[in-house]
Amino acid sequence: MNFIHFFFVAALLFIIGVGGVILNRTNIVVVLMSLELALLSVSLNFIVFSVCLGDLMGQIFAIFILIIAACESSIGLAIILVYFRVRGSIRIDQASLLKS
Repeated sequence: MNFIHFFFVAALLFIIGVGGVILNRTNIVVVLMSLELALLSVSLNFIVFSVCLGDLMGQIFAIFILIIAACESSIGLAIILVYFRVRGSIRIDQASLLKS
């Protein structure tokens, strides 16, 4: 089978995810979604390499990446919810107010 299409899709998803983290400096929710997209593309690469090589370790790593991404997003959203209740906004440029 030709898996080169999956590599291009994973690379495109990774570029979109990293671009969203770098270019977006105002909304923390979009930054978290872009980070999740980048993690998803890495796990897709692990799965494709695992199928190409006939090894099971890539699929196991992909499961661990998805578990860690789910934990990260749930904790991140909980922190964002508490920050929104305290400040009334979730803008990143106003997050420096937490230093005091």
